[in-house]
Amino acid sequence: MKIRIVAFIVSLGCVLLWYGCSKNNSSGQNGNGPGGGDGTAQKEIAYNAEADQSIQEQNLAEMKRRAVNRFAGDTIDLMEYVLKSYPKGTYLMINDKTFRYNVPQCAVIYQKQSDGIYVYALIAKSKADDERVIEEKNVVGYDASFIDFDSTKLGTALFYLTLFHYNGNFEKVWETPVPTHGGFNRMTTEMWAKRKIPYIRINFHYAAGSGHIDYNYFLVDGMMKPPHLLMTYEGINMKRTMADVNNDAYPDYCEYLYYDTGDRVMTPDSVYFVWKDTAYFNVRNKKQWRKY
Repeated sequence: MKIRIVAFIVSLGCVLLWYGCSKNNSSGQNGNGPGGGDGTAQKEIAYNAEADQSIQEQNLAEMKRRAVNRFAGDTIDLMEYVLKSYPKGTYLMINDKTFRYNVPQCAVIYQKQSDGIYVYALIAKSKADDERVIEEKNVVGYDASFIDFDSTKLGTALFYLTLFHYNGNFEKVWETPVPTHGGFNRMTTEMWAKRKIPYIRINFHYAAGSGHIDYNYFLVDGMMKPPHLLMTYEGINMKRTMADVNNDAYPDYCEYLYYDTGDRVMTPDSVYFVWKDTAYFNVRNKKQWRKY
């Protein structure tokens, strides 16, 4: 009798398991379940700029509803301006999470002046001829730094450091490209102590080199003119640091030479690059130059 009862329970469990699997499969086939039809709803949205725009608008409306302390020209106002003024698939970026469960902040830096508010913001646009629009989760964070190897599968993000002026309305003062596609970490203001020149540091993870890359935008001609870009980085077998070689307003850099033998990494030499008019030139070999 006990054997029959056990057999009945096992049979009933198998029937229920089969029913559940078949139900999931059938829902997948008509496009309502994971992996079915034309793909998940998330995949469909990624290839539909209109749907992505609609979701951004819904999220913005919810942020407005939940916001407590607001002011004219705040981050929510800027997000709305970007949503309305830029092509679909454009985002005001967020910083990477410092901790697992904290709420990430938008990549904006506010400065109050006598003629209104100035805002440095990191904007990411979807490449126009890509089939897929970008998603913030695919371009922010350590894992997202691998996107540079094949960015087109997840959409290609074109980053821009942008200065906005707000005095009742937002106005774009300038924008300058950030030459990368993914792995954004955070944006901060810094001061070049040697020359007392402020700069905006945009930090990106670089998982492939077990390190990070900094895009440093120096306000050598003041905040109203586009800044000067110097790239620095550090990883397991790469390093470039800021330097001051020729005592001018433009920062120079020191590039370290690495030998990676497999069991150890050595740095037998380094060389300085100096900014001259349009590019950085190797002080030992004038034929070798770098754009930034």
